[in-house]
Amino acid sequence: MPLSHVEPSRYESLLEEKCARVCALLAPFEAPSPSVFSSPTTGFRMRAEFRVWHDGDDLNYVMFRPEDRKTPVAINAFPIACPAIQNLMPTLLSRLQSNEPLRSRLFQAEFLSTLSGETLVTLVYHRKLDDEWQAQALSLAESLGISIVGRSRKQKCVVGQDFVTETLLVNGAKFTYQQIEQSFTQPNATVNTHMIEWACAQSKAQRGDLLEVYCGNGNFTLPLAQHYDTVIATELSKTSVRAANQNIADNGIANVHLIRLSAEEVSEAMRGDREFRRLKALPKPLEEYALNTIFVDPPRAGLDEATLSMVAQFDTILYISCNPDTLAENLSVLHHTHCIEAFALFDQFPYTHHMECGVRLERRTL
Repeated sequence: MPLSHVEPSRYESLLEEKCARVCALLAPFEAPSPSVFSSPTTGFRMRAEFRVWHDGDDLNYVMFRPEDRKTPVAINAFPIACPAIQNLMPTLLSRLQSNEPLRSRLFQAEFLSTLSGETLVTLVYHRKLDDEWQAQALSLAESLGISIVGRSRKQKCVVGQDFVTETLLVNGAKFTYQQIEQSFTQPNATVNTHMIEWACAQSKAQRGDLLEVYCGNGNFTLPLAQHYDTVIATELSKTSVRAANQNIADNGIANVHLIRLSAEEVSEAMRGDREFRRLKALPKPLEEYALNTIFVDPPRAGLDEATLSMVAQFDTILYISCNPDTLAENLSVLHHTHCIEAFALFDQFPYTHHMECGVRLERRTL
């Protein structure tokens, strides 16, 4: 997104345009009027990444326009980043510029922060990192009060820790999340909290157990667990599974069982096509759970055909989508068996065309 598009004075009108587009897209499926959750107009991103451009003795954070991937655009200010990242960016760049072991063949800088200001920086290099790099990175991390991860080909050097711990206040309850560098986390913490609270509101009247597919680091899993007898959460990414298990333990949640399975494998297990040894970790066989509700938060491609078929077997479907177009494609199938009872729009990415959506579908009665 070009920074020239960041126009806080136009935020409301831009949001209205996006909402109108998505509402029109989902109109064929009789979606009710949406609940709309806006974003702060600046300082909302908890993640940012930049190429680092070397120009003689100078260093600059740069980005590239979509239509011109060869001409760097220097980033002197980044108003959409959270205050912790905005404040750190110039100080870090100045310190890197004057430190040869840290600047040599530095290629990229990535920032990950939290609402409390805890921040981690990943520095990516085109060279092997040695003991001198480690010593200089340690000195820099201590002086700035951050953690640093250095990465190069087949190498990862951690100075401090390779994660930040985020705390979200969801309906008055605190949930802590370990967020590991270079793994997926929701970038807009304020809107993410709205998304979680909306999903919890849709779950209050539900009964029985919940199956969650694409659970990530447990972003929705932890708060949703209070509304169900048991949550069976599934995720394929080893990094996300590691974080989710830690988050389940840190929050003292006892009714979540996390199984490392892909969406395709979950579909096979639900159909009884395959037996998975990983499912033997459950206290009882999968078929004995009262899985009336499924929660899905798929990637931009949406649900594949097999997963979509499996999802359609549930009475209640909670679907969070980062791509309204693929959501519409999936709804063209689900609409035959389910109706949309609740609809929400979450502006995770202000000043872009992207919009996060939430729908709750219930099985149609004859």
